[in-house]
Amino acid sequence: MNKVPEVTIYFWIIKILCTTVGESAADFLNYNLNWGLTGTSIATGILFAVVLIVQLRLRRYVASVYWLTVVLVSVFGTLITDNMTDHLGVPLETSTIVFSVLLGLVFLVWYLSEKTLSIHSIFTRRRECFYWLAVLVTFALGTAAGDLISEGLGVGYLRTGLLCAGLIAVITVAWRLGLNAVLAFWIAYILTRPLGASIGDYLAQPTSNGGLNLGVTVTSVIFLVAILAVVIYLSVRKPDVIPVPSDPAARAVLDEPETAPHHHAQSPRVALIQTVVVLAIVVIGGGAFYAWRSSVLDAEAATPDSSVSSAASGSEAVGSSQPTAAGSPAVGPTYRPSPLGDMTSFIVITQDTLALVNSGDHSGATSRITDLESAWDNSAAALQRRDKNEWHAVDDKIDAVLRELRSTSPDPSAEKQALQSLLTQMGA
Repeated sequence: MNKVPEVTIYFWIIKILCTTVGESAADFLNYNLNWGLTGTSIATGILFAVVLIVQLRLRRYVASVYWLTVVLVSVFGTLITDNMTDHLGVPLETSTIVFSVLLGLVFLVWYLSEKTLSIHSIFTRRRECFYWLAVLVTFALGTAAGDLISEGLGVGYLRTGLLCAGLIAVITVAWRLGLNAVLAFWIAYILTRPLGASIGDYLAQPTSNGGLNLGVTVTSVIFLVAILAVVIYLSVRKPDVIPVPSDPAARAVLDEPETAPHHHAQSPRVALIQTVVVLAIVVIGGGAFYAWRSSVLDAEAATPDSSVSSAASGSEAVGSSQPTAAGSPAVGPTYRPSPLGDMTSFIVITQDTLALVNSGDHSGATSRITDLESAWDNSAAALQRRDKNEWHAVDDKIDAVLRELRSTSPDPSAEKQALQSLLTQMGA
């Protein structure tokens, strides 16, 4: 039997669901259990390796094991990019290019070794290893490219998700019109990663930030139930099982683009030409989009007060202490200038959170710090262009605050210390 499922509508539904759950699970381990990025990476890496070994030892496709492997590879692939960005300081532009080249090399070696990239003939150990290596790299690439667009270029998660959905629709139409099925499949596979992350972010974020305010826990439960329901259906009805003939000559038919399901009759030369054309469109279009967004962000970075205050507008609470405007009489606290510009809105939200912690309102503090997280993410693209080192310093302090406030075992003294450290870093 083939070791991977048929590509049906169920495949794409559960793929997006797994991506969202994987993102939520990583955040839960990192922040709620306070494992940190390194601890989460080690734990998920070990678990992924164990489940992958089970998947490789099976002699046929088992829906539950296969999709559990996908969930874990989505988490681990995401953490690879996150560690490169947060711990090694690798720019998202660099990681996007590196993983793109690496994915191309995986496909090249796969084809030279097996003379096919068809997923309808994954019935040997070597082909399955190539398949899972490609899947792992696509998640790392999807994370890098998605974060570059949503965070690095300031597009935002929702608009990034809509962009990915539109591109998937274009790829689907192109496949219907004759685009190579293998090429179309892997492009869509990469795009579903940022799409799934955007859907989860939209559902979990509060309404003040444009979301549905379901929260990470409720969103995760909804998606887990949906995954379980689809997996049960697939396990019972088996609409995604690909039978493989025992006769070697019949097996070889599955490798041929002309006879494999969902493939158009075309020669390898035509497939190569289509791949080159698509890659050229991606490079030229992506480069033009990157240049345009960079020019917009550079203009925002040149006017420090506007972008920060607009990103955090509506976040200040009534009665909060405010720094005085430049040139006005010194009334109330004063703040040291920040290389990032006007930090007033961020400082006020942090002060509000500290006041809530001091009053014993942990739920209110957790809710209030979400305003800081959203405002900070919305401003990240412009702020990094002003002073990347200072941005990382503040970002690390914010991560520490989020881990303390969202911990399943909150410690008020640790929360206060983390908040005070953040305020100091921001100049309060």
